[in-house]
Amino acid sequence: MPKKTKTKSTKEKEVIPSGVHPMELLLQKTKSIKLKKGNEIEASIISISKKGALFDIGAKAYAVLGEKELKEISTYLPYLKAGEKVQARIISEESKEGFPVLSLRKFFEKGKWEILKIKKEKEEEIEVVCGEYGKGGVFVDFMGIRGVIPKIQLTEDFLQSPEKLNGQKIKVKILEVDEKKNRLVVSQKIAALKISQKELLEGFEKIEVGKTYKASVLGVSEFGIFCEVVGVEGLIHISEISWEKVSDPSVFAKIGDKIDVVVVEKNINDLKLNLSIKRLSQDPWESIDEKYPKDKEVKGEVVRQERYGYFVRLEPGIEGLVHISKLTGKEDLKLGSTIKAFIEKADKRSRKMSLILTQKEKPVTYR
Repeated sequence: MPKKTKTKSTKEKEVIPSGVHPMELLLQKTKSIKLKKGNEIEASIISISKKGALFDIGAKAYAVLGEKELKEISTYLPYLKAGEKVQARIISEESKEGFPVLSLRKFFEKGKWEILKIKKEKEEEIEVVCGEYGKGGVFVDFMGIRGVIPKIQLTEDFLQSPEKLNGQKIKVKILEVDEKKNRLVVSQKIAALKISQKELLEGFEKIEVGKTYKASVLGVSEFGIFCEVVGVEGLIHISEISWEKVSDPSVFAKIGDKIDVVVVEKNINDLKLNLSIKRLSQDPWESIDEKYPKDKEVKGEVVRQERYGYFVRLEPGIEGLVHISKLTGKEDLKLGSTIKAFIEKADKRSRKMSLILTQKEKPVTYR
């Protein structure tokens, strides 16, 4: 039978000369590329692990990662894969093995922010290490970037005891990422419930400013009440809880309560709501001139003492001040006691009222 003739492929494979080691050939190619210490280049990852990293730096020239940075690489391994390109800088034109040495310091400082932006755009989860629980929420770490999980963004099993997350690695989704402000806000709840940003936006857009909704209380802090309105996060600031002075928001709501709120403002940047309870009722100061005219005698409860006088509550949201200059020093005013007084002045704009204690005769200082 006639012998079969071998046909050449359309794409000839590279022939390595006999006696030449493949690694030596790589070195020869690398040396043919003009490299200069300090140059910024784009490098394509060929292989990367805790033991070493090899990069293609163009025209099939190869480079390695410096030993010092190789010790840091484990933190970034989950986000660096073969074929990906990273910004690098040449720190040595030739190592002991003959390869140029690269630094990924720029990536370590900037590239991780790019990863976060891409992850947010694609709505992909990231893994973070949880730290301590503070006023802002649970602090987390992502490749050296400090972020936070607001308490409202925790799943129900951690709402009551967020400190239990300390030291745990968990999956989260990114809500906000801003390199300039060094700000990273993430959500455990959205990741756990598999909620998409699209769903959040759709729910957010349906909510109307000025409309009343039923809200679920998710948490209470010293500066307000955290709520959820049809799946969207909201805050009732301490100043929006009641027309009267509020010192402890927990008196007005607790976790699990269902309360009526009115939407004051929508923040499209972070998909959050500013809510109010007090605006569901009329502002008592609106009718202050008619209800509390000058010289009217009123009754009220002494609610607090300041260095400049005593505050007397006439009704929820309406307090008057008996200034220390209007006292003789013989008065025995006790917190919680009910007293009689005259309206000296009520200023609707500044929401301030001054009182004069009822006496047999009005004092000479009264005007």
